[in-house]
Amino acid sequence: MHYTRALALLSIVWAAMLAWSGWAPYDRATWAMEVAPVLIALPILWLTRHAFLLTPLALALIGFHGVVLMLGGAYTYARVPIGFEVQEWLGLARNPYDRFGHLMQGFVPAIVFREMLLRLSPLRAGWLLTALLLACCLAVSAAYELIEFGAAMALGQGAEEFLGTQGDVWDTQWDMLMCLIGAGIALLLLSRWHDRQLAKV
Repeated sequence: MHYTRALALLSIVWAAMLAWSGWAPYDRATWAMEVAPVLIALPILWLTRHAFLLTPLALALIGFHGVVLMLGGAYTYARVPIGFEVQEWLGLARNPYDRFGHLMQGFVPAIVFREMLLRLSPLRAGWLLTALLLACCLAVSAAYELIEFGAAMALGQGAEEFLGTQGDVWDTQWDMLMCLIGAGIALLLLSRWHDRQLAKV
């Protein structure tokens, strides 16, 4: 599919999801904070569409991640219905959708950062690139945790839905670990596929 058409399709899907998730979210302030990355990413994708065409893999992952964020924004991560289904199936103590969201926080950026570094820097595939990508993904996760910390300090109890800790005192550490695991899985499973697509760019 032509890149502009693919980007237009992503925009339509995101617009529909944004309208649906924002119609009557569980908590409006939480929704706004959760969908903010989508509102930032979409203009960037359009503005850079001529200078930096992403591979289909990277664009599809970004599109899926946006849907994950908007679904979490609609219900809050602790209340996403499919998370309750998984919780029941697996006998978990909490809704795992928040964990999945943080897994994606590493899974998607790992490929996006990989694409940027391989195309814009002298780095090549190897252990140094892998280490740098894992560090970059952890940096994204740490930055997000600091944003959550800032929201908690500013809003007090009003930030509880955004934090989504579900009573777990180690939630921040789990979030960063899930991000790291997601990044590692993406690099392990998708690097060769990604390389084939990069060769065509």
